[in-house]
Amino acid sequence: MSMQVVQSIVDARSVCRLQKCQGNNVGLVPTMGFLHEGHMSLVRRARSDNDFLVVSIFVNPTQFSPSEDFGTYPRNFEQDRRLLVDEGVDLIFCPSTEEMYCSGSSTFIEVTGQLTANLCAVSRPHFFRGVASVVAKLFNIINPHRAYFGRKDAQQLAVIKRMVQDLNFDIEIVPVPIVRDFDGLAKSSRNAYLNPDQRKSSTVLFRALQHAEMLIIDGERNSSRILAEMERMIQATEYTRIDYTNIVCASSFEPQGYINSEVLIAAAVWVASTRLIDNIQIDPDNLTP
Repeated sequence: MSMQVVQSIVDARSVCRLQKCQGNNVGLVPTMGFLHEGHMSLVRRARSDNDFLVVSIFVNPTQFSPSEDFGTYPRNFEQDRRLLVDEGVDLIFCPSTEEMYCSGSSTFIEVTGQLTANLCAVSRPHFFRGVASVVAKLFNIINPHRAYFGRKDAQQLAVIKRMVQDLNFDIEIVPVPIVRDFDGLAKSSRNAYLNPDQRKSSTVLFRALQHAEMLIIDGERNSSRILAEMERMIQATEYTRIDYTNIVCASSFEPQGYINSEVLIAAAVWVASTRLIDNIQIDPDNLTP
């Protein structure tokens, strides 16, 4: 079967409904395009798990504030299409903004509570409402058995899991590990914004997370001291400006002053005008010096 490309909700829904009627499992990988190896890891995992694979490509305006990079977000549909053909994707759903958000659209989904009280939600308070709303729309259009999300966006993953649980979506959410470049930088479409000097500076984000892990391995459990060490490293690096660093419970996302259970160490850093995020998850009981 050759790969199909559809832009209309009616067509996407019809194709996927037929597949389910034929007894096929449908997998969904939601993306904003400009695909890289991180996306491809999601696609390959989804391809291995499902009979029919849908990849959505939609740069969602509702998760960008007016001051953010919606208009300049990198796009290259033809390159994306070639990559997805090579991976055996069955359907690309690439709607327009007008297709996804009808005139006068005024319904949104908001996940409240601790999951959206800190980390990225502080500097981007609009973001998770936009993400939850568009993912819910994709789930209603495609109605997949499984949907795949990267662990790099750990807070987004947690928000989507909560939404699926709270709204009784009959969909399995499959987390996929972070994919990193040779120097540790997590793959991201926004990495394309970095010039060579900025790209070199950006590696401090993962190095600071690794340093935090080593401090925990060596017995440090005080979050404030660990975060201070991370921030010292980042601030000493050219082009960088910290948005946040934090250590939160890996399940509830509640900030942890003292580490005595599994935690997520997360950071967002501006490298020149590019905002990058990364995280590592650590269970102190399972670390070996």
